[in-house]
This record gives sequence, C-alpha cells and structure tokens, in this order.
Amino acid sequence: MKKDQHKEPAISASSQKIPMQQLIAYGFGGIIPIALFNIAGQLIGLMGNISLGLSALWLGVILIIPRLWDAISDPIVGHFSDNFRSRWGRRRPFLLIGGIAVAVSFVFMWWIPDGQWLHELFPTEAGFQWFQLGYILFWLLLFFTACTIFEIPHGALGMEMTTDPHERTRLFSAKSFLGNLFAMSTPWLFALANMEYFKGAGGNEADGMKYVSILVAAVLIPLSFWWFFGVKEPAFKNSSQQKKADFWKNMKHAIRNKTFIRLVVIVFTLAIGFNFVNLLGYYIPIFYVFEGDKEAASTLLGVNGTIWAITGLVAVFPLNWISPKIGKRKTLLIAIILMILAQLSKVVCYNQSYPYLVIVPTILLSAGMLFFFTLGSSMVGDICDEDDLRTGRRSEGSYYSIYWWFIKMGTAFASFVAGLLIVFTEFDENQVAKVDDFKGAVNELQVTTNDWNNKFHSVKNQPEQFLKQTQLLRQKTEKTLAAQTVYLEQEITKNKNQTAATAYATLQKLELYEALLSKTAILSYDIESSAKQLGSMQGADSAALQQIATSIQQTAIEADLLNIQLRGEQLQFHLQTILATSSNSQNHYAQLLQKNNTIKQHWRNMQQAAETMDIDHNIAAIKKELPALTQQSPYTLLMMRIVEIGLPILLCLVSILFVFRYPLTEARSNEIKIALEQRNK
Repeated sequence: MKKDQHKEPAISASSQKIPMQQLIAYGFGGIIPIALFNIAGQLIGLMGNISLGLSALWLGVILIIPRLWDAISDPIVGHFSDNFRSRWGRRRPFLLIGGIAVAVSFVFMWWIPDGQWLHELFPTEAGFQWFQLGYILFWLLLFFTACTIFEIPHGALGMEMTTDPHERTRLFSAKSFLGNLFAMSTPWLFALANMEYFKGAGGNEADGMKYVSILVAAVLIPLSFWWFFGVKEPAFKNSSQQKKADFWKNMKHAIRNKTFIRLVVIVFTLAIGFNFVNLLGYYIPIFYVFEGDKEAASTLLGVNGTIWAITGLVAVFPLNWISPKIGKRKTLLIAIILMILAQLSKVVCYNQSYPYLVIVPTILLSAGMLFFFTLGSSMVGDICDEDDLRTGRRSEGSYYSIYWWFIKMGTAFASFVAGLLIVFTEFDENQVAKVDDFKGAVNELQVTTNDWNNKFHSVKNQPEQFLKQTQLLRQKTEKTLAAQTVYLEQEITKNKNQTAATAYATLQKLELYEALLSKTAILSYDIESSAKQLGSMQGADSAALQQIATSIQQTAIEADLLNIQLRGEQLQFHLQTILATSSNSQNHYAQLLQKNNTIKQHWRNMQQAAETMDIDHNIAAIKKELPALTQQSPYTLLMMRIVEIGLPILLCLVSILFVFRYPLTEARSNEIKIALEQRNK
C-alpha cells in the first residue's frame, strides 16, 4: 500500500475562486449597508437635532422603531429569499427591487415638510414638530425595509457563492472595499448640504440635503440594474431542488446554534460601540473642536470621512493576508484591539489647537471596523457550512437575516441611548436652531443687497431689463412681508395663550411681535404703492423707474432687517430662559448673552445705516461672530467626550471575552470545507 493511498483529496484553489467581474459586481452592493445605511442612521438624527431643532430624545426613539420593525421584516425576507424560486434565481430579483426602493425612499426621507403654509396648519410649534417626527419615522420605516429587501438576499448570496472560507473572506472584502470606495464621497454629503448652492441663501444643511439626496439616487438606480444582470447565482441549481422549509422551524434552528449565538453577541456589542462613536463623532468635532462652527467643521468631517474610507480600502489587503495565516478568530482579536487603541488616542487627538489630529483615531478605528465586520459576514458563511454538513440544508437567508438584525439593533440601541445621553448632557438644540434662523435672515439681507449692487447695476442702461428686475424684487419683497405677517400673527396668538407663569417673558414677546407686525404692515402698504406705480407707468421713464426701484430696494432691506431683529430677539429670549433655569452652565450662557448683545449692536447699526456699504460691513461683522453663539457649555462637551470615548472601550472588552469562547477554529473550518467538497462530488 502506498503511503498516500488514503490521503484526503486536495481541494483545487481554482475550483472555488470567484471570477473578477463577479467579485466587482457583488462588491458594489456594499454601497447600501456600508454607506447609505449609516448615513440615514447618523445624519437624520444629527440634522433633525441641530438643523430642525427636534428633540434628540425623540429622534433616538424614532430611530429605534425601524429596527424593532426589522425584527419582523429581516427574518421574513431571509426566509422568503431562501424559499423563493424564479427564472432569475432566488436572490437576484431582490437586488433589483430593493436597490430601487432604497434610492426612492432615501430621497423622500430628506424632504421633510417645512414652510410657512404648513406651520399655519398647526396651532403650536410642538404640534408641528410631532408632525415632522412622524414624517421622518414613516420614511425611515420604508427606507430600512428597502435596505432589508436588498441586503439580506445580497449577504446570503455572498455566503453561497463559494465554500472556501478564505475565498469567502475575499468576497466580503470586495464588498467592504467597493462599499468604502463609494463611502469616500458620502462623508462630504454634510459639507455639500452646507453649500449655499444646495441649501439656498436662507436655508441650512437640512434644506441642502434634499437636493444632495437626488444625486445619490441617480447613482443607485443604475447600479440596481447592474446587480440584477451582473451577479450570478452558482448555487441556484442545487438550492432550487431543496425542499421549502417552515419559517418558525428555520428560525428556531438558527437561534439554537450556539456557535452562531456567540458570534451574534460579539457583533451586537461592537455594533453598539461603533454607532456611539459615529453619532457623537459628529457632535464633538462641530461643538468641541470647532466650537459650534458647522461650516468649518463640515470640511474636517469630510476630510476625516475620506480618510476613513481610504483606510477601509487599504485595510482590505492586510486582512486578506493576515486572516489565512493566523485564522479568523485571532484576526478578530486584532480588530478589537485596533478599536480600543483608537478610542484611547482620542484623549489626546480631540484637540482644538490641532483639529486634524482626529485623523489618527479615524485610521485605527476604520481598519479595526473593516476587519471586524468583513470577518463577521464571512464567519456566518462558515457557520452555514457547518450547519449544511450536519443537516444537508442551506439556510443562508435565515442565518444572515438574524445576524444583520442584531447589527441593526445594536445601531438602534446606540442611537436611542445616545439620544438620552445628549439630553442628559444638556445639549441645547434649540440654541443651534435659533442661531441658524438668525444666520438665514442675515443671508437673505446679503442676497438683497448683492442683487441690487450686481443685477441692477448691470442693466441700468437697459430699461426693459431694469423694469423686469424691479418687478422681481417687488414680488420677492411682497412674499417676504406676507410670510412675516402670518408668522407674527401666529406668534402673537400663541403667546397670548401662555400661562401666567411666563407672563413677564410673554409680555416682552408680545410687545416685540406687535411692534414688528405694525412695521410690517407699513412696509406692506409701501410695497403695494410701489406696485401700483409700476403698473401705471407709461413707456420707459428711466428717472421715474430708478426712483421706484430705489424705493422698493429700501423696503426690501427694511423687511429683511425686521426679520433679523425678530430672529435676534428670539435668540435673546431663549438664552435668557436657559440662563434662568440652568444649574450647570450659568456662566456659559451669561457669556453668550454678552456676545449676542454685541451682535445686536451691529444690526441696530444696520437699521440706522443709509448706505449699502455700511450694511455690508455690519453683515460681515455679524456672520463672523455668529458661530460663537452655537457654542455648547463645557459641562455638555465634557460629558459627550467621556461617553464617546469610554463606552465603546467597555463594549470592546465584553466582545473579547466572547471571541475567546468562539469554537469554530481555523482547523475546524478546513475540515468542513473538505467534507463538503467530498460530499458534493
């Protein structure tokens, strides 16, 4: 008998190698779970809080509700995908339908209704905010359901494209690599949304995100067709012969798998820590490193996000080198250690003098997360192989749906707790929203003066064009005054209904609002008179037209100045209220009130100024000092940093304990691979 007569047959490396075009087509599917999924979870909460002034607590609540819904939808989609049969396979139809649904719901999610006409439908501001929260929740439910329809079959398809454990890691690495390639642009979405081109002169980043989301959908819809036509299902021929299984039997079978449950616990705890970092990782650069200057911080966030994505791209290569050499379990430990080091480095790298030091923890954390989540999906496939060897059945959809649901629950739980902690730290979202309103009013005035200096000057010798520009300015001013009138009337009604406990503050507001309403009425009469003069003009009388245009321009400036006064006084009332009720930050709010008084002097100067140049000078002075008014208290910022740095470290330590108890070793995975190859032959 020859020595090697009974040796196990070797597995051909090429027999399990996935073709490059399949690797790329499948890999681009990482756009949805890596990029869009996290954008929705992070930026909806951030922009809803700091842009719309919605409660961080209630935003955290509505972010967790879709994850609770996922507890139902994920297993259903996974089971349905396992048992679906069609001429196009059992997974690919979901990629097309889910991808298009993700694109459409992603757009509508950002078009949160606003506007004066809508405010009029609600008797109180709280009622309007509940309406906005309801709208966000509705589209979040649709968006995350669409993500489930795409991602569960997509992940299951990846696990059944090969039985080679390391080729499977290579496949999911391609998903991470190409998903992060797209994610290189997504961190700039916040910066793009802050550009005036997208948000408009008087808008904020929430307005800008409406149009940025359309750009994202324009990329996603063509990709959905590519995934449908470009990705193949090599295992469909065998799986189509598989008998359909009972839903509850499949779920119980997966949950009773102890190896799978240990992996789920590891992933769940890390998902919580990861999303604490991601959510509060926006607040700290904005409000600590850049002291509330959102536009300056948006550039750093964009650069930092690009570094994150580039690191994710590069980290794929050492992962695919390390994992086959030392095994997945040891590589998983390296990933967690990288994440702990990233958190510890933030103690030094959150530095106002050197803001770009945040890149250091970003590189460490991105590499660790790339290792961790890529290995996690690959290890679910290994568990499915072990289950297949034992039972003779492939249930990737069921296993992957449960695995992915726990990732979502970790994300949602982190968002909910982060919302509670933001409230606990006394973060003042109303302060930020009122500063945004003030800045928007200043921007509107700047547009009015710029239009006069540029558009009117360029056509001063063209009577017809000059008349057209005059009419446009008159119409714009008329709309501004009409909206101002409605708003002030509503505010007067609301404040008349306030309780006696706030009688003094209410009286101050009523006096201000009634005075502004009286001035608005005078300006409205002036603009109506100008409209009649324009309508009665005969021919092109340049001198008369110039006089009317100058009058309209002065009215437009006065209308914008009234809006600035209103927004400035509202911010003043808010700061005074917080100063009277805050127990931890009285000195901070007293300083903000002093800064606001300095800014008020500038807009008082503008009201007295007759020269446009004087107005421009004061506008520049106000815009320079406004970011200081968004500064949060030292107490708030300290608590945020403690939570954002410390909590993920604790969760990483919990994950390490479960990694040591994970039983599916490298040797065992190779045994399963060989046994499956022999059986399938």
